Amino acid sequence: MVGRPVRIGVLALQGAFREHAQELHEIDVEAVEVRRPEDLDDLDGLIIPGGESTTIRMLMRELGLEAELHERIAHGFPVFGTCAGLIVLASRVDGNAVDGLNALDADVRRNAFGRQVDSFEEDLSVPALGDDAVHGVFIRAPVVEAVDDGVEVLARLHDGRIVGVRQGSVVGLAFHPELTKDRRFHRYFLDLVAVRELVPSSRG
Repeated sequence: MVGRPVRIGVLALQGAFREHAQELHEIDVEAVEVRRPEDLDDLDGLIIPGGESTTIRMLMRELGLEAELHERIAHGFPVFGTCAGLIVLASRVDGNAVDGLNALDADVRRNAFGRQVDSFEEDLSVPALGDDAVHGVFIRAPVVEAVDDGVEVLARLHDGRIVGVRQGSVVGLAFHPELTKDRRFHRYFLDLVAVRELVPSSRG
């Protein structure tokens, strides 16, 4: 943002928020832990980490974060969700509409690959990030089963299943980029933040 360094929030209610904060520090971006609605003030974007999606959603609702974030997303606020964060952002989960952020017009299935012991890693082709493969770490991961018009598919497994999407300034991944040294997805999100700052917000 013009006049001060970029400040990215990391939802710090539960899950792998410290790893995302460390990734931001590594690329010289200020990371702010978010636990209350007022923590969103003066932020340029937010990361929702992996963890337990039901717990994250419940805590967000109890603390008033869900309603505030829903309003901000409707006005273009950039958000990046990984694993559980993808589920929290989705408008449909396990085939059912959910009352929440509704930031991604997609149908996401939880624990699509089984339990913790079924976690795996796979190199992914992500054209938006260049020719080099992205190493995906999948831990009790979801998968995107369907997307509506306006949702861009960013990444697929070798079998064709969707594991990365973008809709406007919102990005959702089924895997954990914060568990690798590849920071391209964090930089990609920061590029969306920068583009959004160049466009006057409709928010008063």
